[in-house]
Amino acid sequence: MSRVYNFSAGPAVLPEEVLREAQEEMMDYRGCGMSVMEMSHRSSMFQQIIDEAEADFRSLLGVPDHYKVLFLQGGASQQFAAIPMNLMRHKKAGYIITGQWAKKAAAEARKYGQVVELASSADKTFSYIPDLSRLPITEDMDYVYICQNNTIYGTRYSELPDTKGRDLVSDVSSMFLSEPVDISNYAIMYGGVQKNVGPAGLVIDVIREDLIREDLDEDVPTMLRFATQAAAGSLYNTPNCWAIYICGKVFKWLKNMGGLAVMKQRNEEKAAVLYDFLDRSELFRGTVARRDRSMMNVPFVTGDKDLDAKFVAEAKGAGLENLKGHRTVGGMRASIYNAMPKAGVEKLVDFMEDFEKKNR
Repeated sequence: MSRVYNFSAGPAVLPEEVLREAQEEMMDYRGCGMSVMEMSHRSSMFQQIIDEAEADFRSLLGVPDHYKVLFLQGGASQQFAAIPMNLMRHKKAGYIITGQWAKKAAAEARKYGQVVELASSADKTFSYIPDLSRLPITEDMDYVYICQNNTIYGTRYSELPDTKGRDLVSDVSSMFLSEPVDISNYAIMYGGVQKNVGPAGLVIDVIREDLIREDLDEDVPTMLRFATQAAAGSLYNTPNCWAIYICGKVFKWLKNMGGLAVMKQRNEEKAAVLYDFLDRSELFRGTVARRDRSMMNVPFVTGDKDLDAKFVAEAKGAGLENLKGHRTVGGMRASIYNAMPKAGVEKLVDFMEDFEKKNR
């Protein structure tokens, strides 16, 4: 069996070097006679794994000392509830709706307080980022929430909104560690790792320490209190040990590649290969406003559903997997995360050119 080019939006492609290392250590991690999947999360050996992972993550992103890094279960979807539970002091927050995940996050937050829809791009099927210049943000809002890269619709914030001093919370799941960021711009930055960082089952939260409070409503579950997880160093209960271990290896891979500035350059080059073709194609077209295009998720269509289906089927036969668009929008989508080599994008474009010649 040979490796395919996997364009899945998540769980997604991982670096081959990381997979090989994990394979070599599967039965015996560093001479301990056990797999990481078998060892106690209370052992000194696993403590070293999680400590190294956090240190490398902090180094990659330049996380300041007054931010906590938490490795949590439940994925990004659980954070939709955990964030309002922990942050809604005044029971009011602003949400910018740019896709399914921001929409779901807002719906969950409404269970705990008032949600003000500050802006939305729903009028054009979330194909653009709305105007952020005159957002109706008020002083009584506890935070402003965004999904910074929209996996399904392929949009990305080119700049962060002016929150008028309110705390910014950002879901960065599908752009995690794809480029440098200034953590100080965020109160909370979090992401499910299965899109661009690691295997499914883990979310990483970067939280400014003053937001980790003990004085929450009594009905906030113990496991969903940031204070519980921070006090226990992400080890309040048995964490997703395997995912933390793999993420730690991905962090080292990113550092060895040159860090996030290098990854940004690589990602821009890959995205340009695909977008340049889409812009000159007479059969395929991108579905996102040019200024808001994601480097990570690239949706496109032919305009004919039957032809889209034919393309996905034939692409699969050519070793180009998981190109079918999300069920809510159809068409195609190529997710070209950090671990996708440029050669994979070039092969996709070559296939698209050939498909166009035969089907235009």
